[in-house]
Amino acid sequence: MAQIRERDLSARDLFLIARRVMRSALRHDARLLINDRADVAAGLGAGVHLTTRSMRADAVRKAFGNDMLIGVSTHSMKEALEAESGGADFVVFGPVFETTSKKTYGPPVGLTTLGEAASRLKIPVIALGGINLDNFKSALDCGAAGVAAISLFADAEDLKSVVQKIKKA
Repeated sequence: MAQIRERDLSARDLFLIARRVMRSALRHDARLLINDRADVAAGLGAGVHLTTRSMRADAVRKAFGNDMLIGVSTHSMKEALEAESGGADFVVFGPVFETTSKKTYGPPVGLTTLGEAASRLKIPVIALGGINLDNFKSALDCGAAGVAAISLFADAEDLKSVVQKIKKA
């Protein structure tokens, strides 16, 4: 899955960029998520990723129907359970580990809380925050359905081998 996180683009510019990314994603059997913009996602047949500043999952589900893939960023068990009850298809949960990019969301939730979320929710829980090649497996071992990361993938010298290593785990 790939995610577009552009906050400053107009709806039209975001649509034009996302359409090009969507074509590439389809060629590689991947899904595309658009942050916050369910309207743009719906126009492309993509999914939407909702943040703490976004519309709630239940409102997006009501407006765009059951076919839209909806992911929700969550930072506590309460937020994760609310996202699930609101119709989210999956949650991204964290930060699991210490990371400067997620300090505004508080201290890391840790592996124990990640494992609790993975066992309590019926939808997939994706681990986020401080994920790297040294710790991703521990997140998966706790029950996470997958991992989400920026620097792990963006900074990779050999992205294909990083992805293969994670998929093998």
